[in-house]
Amino acid sequence: MTAILAIDQGTTNSKAVLVSSDGVILARGSSPVGISHPQPGWVEQDANRVWTSVLEAIAVCLVDAPPVSIAGIAISNQRESVTIWDGETGEPLGPVVSWQCRRSAPVCAELNAAGHSARVESLTGLTIDPMFPGPKMKWLLDRAPEGRKLCLGTIDSWLIHRFTGGKVHACDASNAARSQLLDLKEMDWSDELCTLFGVPKAYLPQVRDSASHFGETLGVSGLPNGIPVAAAIGDSHAALFGHGAFEPGDGKVTFGTGSSIMTTLPHFIAPQNGITTTIAWSLGGTPTYAFEGNILVSAASLPWMVEILGLPDVQALVDLAKTAEPEGPGFVPAFVGLGAPHWQADARALFSGITFNTTRAQMARAVTDSISFQVHDVFKAMVAQSPAPLGRLFVDGGPSKNTFLMQCVADALVHPVIQCDAAEASALGAAYLAGLTLGLWDNLEAIKALPRKTTTLDAKQSDFNRRLLVWEDAIFRSTVTPTSSMGE
Repeated sequence: MTAILAIDQGTTNSKAVLVSSDGVILARGSSPVGISHPQPGWVEQDANRVWTSVLEAIAVCLVDAPPVSIAGIAISNQRESVTIWDGETGEPLGPVVSWQCRRSAPVCAELNAAGHSARVESLTGLTIDPMFPGPKMKWLLDRAPEGRKLCLGTIDSWLIHRFTGGKVHACDASNAARSQLLDLKEMDWSDELCTLFGVPKAYLPQVRDSASHFGETLGVSGLPNGIPVAAAIGDSHAALFGHGAFEPGDGKVTFGTGSSIMTTLPHFIAPQNGITTTIAWSLGGTPTYAFEGNILVSAASLPWMVEILGLPDVQALVDLAKTAEPEGPGFVPAFVGLGAPHWQADARALFSGITFNTTRAQMARAVTDSISFQVHDVFKAMVAQSPAPLGRLFVDGGPSKNTFLMQCVADALVHPVIQCDAAEASALGAAYLAGLTLGLWDNLEAIKALPRKTTTLDAKQSDFNRRLLVWEDAIFRSTVTPTSSMGE
C-alpha cells in the first residue's frame, strides 16, 4: 500500500498523519512542542524542540500504521513564526519567534507612523502588525553571531532543511506570502520590502510551488533516505485546500486559540476594510489568491471563562450558554488586542452592559457569541469587496465539532456552514498537494472526488440581530482610546 506522510507542525503540537492513495487516514501521531514567554507579550519556541516533536510524532504514527510504502512527505505548518539557523551545521542561532509574539510592536508603530502602511499593504496584502514576520526577522538577525552562514525562514523552511539533511533552503509560496517580504504579484522576494525591514534577500529561502519537489530525506531518524518532500503549505491554507474549496467564493473558518478565515478569489485583489490578501497555494507557477482575516483570540476565551465561573469544562460552559435569558451583556475577547477586521493593538477585553440582573448563563453566552460575531465581522468585510458571492463555507478545528457553537456561526452569517468529520484538515490538504506532485492524483477534480464526511448546518431564525447590536456597542467600547479624563 502506498501512502503519504503528512506533517502538521502547529503551535501547540506537531502531528503526523499517514494518508493512503484513496485519501483515507491510516494512522496518527502527536507530540507537544512547548512554548515560553520570556517577557510580557513575547512568545517563542525552541527550534530544536520543534524538530524533535516532529520526529516523535512520526514515530508514534508509524508504530500504529499498517505496512505501507511512504511515497512522499508533506508539510503543513504554523505560519508567521520564524527562526534562524546556521546553514552549514543546522544549529539554531535564535528562538522560533512565534506568530503570537508582540516584541516587534514598537518597530511596527514606527513604520506605520512613517507612512509605510499603504505601500506595504499594496505589495504584500498585509497590514503592518506585530503578527507578521518582517520585523521579527530583523530582530533575529540583529542577535545572530557573526561569521556564520545564516538561513532565515518560516517553519516550513526549517523543516525542509532538517528533512533534507541541510541540502535545501526553500519554502512554499503560501508561507512566503505571510512573511511581509514577498511581492504577491511578482511571486518573489521584494528588494524594496527587504530594504525597508532590514532583511537581506541572501538569507531567505527559495520560493517554490506548494506542490513541488523540495528534496529528499537524508539522515532523518526513523525514516529511510530518499523519500521525496513533495509539498509544503501554511496550515490555514492547507485546510482550505483539504476541504476542496477551489471555486472563487468558497471559504473556511479554522477555529482554535485564534481563528483564520479564508475565501478563495478569482484573481489578486488589493485588500481593504481590515482584511488581508494572501496566496492560498501555488500550482505550476500559478498562484491562487484568497482573502484572509486573522482573529487573535477565539476559542481561547472559553477555558478562561470556565475558570472564572468555576465550571468543570468547556462543554459545561456551552451547556450553560444555551440556557441564557435574552438581553444579556456583550463580551469582546481583546486579551492581546483585536485582529481582523479591526486591527486595534490597544483594544481591551471587556464585558459591557452588565447589570444586577445579569446571570452566569448570560455571561457564558456573551463569551460563546463573541466567537460568532468576530467571524461575522470578517465575512462582512470580505463580502463587501469580493467579486464572487460567498460559496461553500467549511469549518474545522476543535470547536467546529460543537454543533451549538457552529449553529451560532451559521445564524450570525445567515449562511450554511459545513462541519467536517476529519480533524486533520491541514494535514490532509498538504497530503493532497504531495499527491499532485507524485502523480497519485491527476488534478483538482480528482481531489474533490475523494470521500469526505460532512454535516451541513443551515441558518435558523434567531435573535442575532439584537445580539449584534450589543456586540457592536461592546466593540466600540473596547476600542476607545483611554484619556486622562476617563473615570473622573
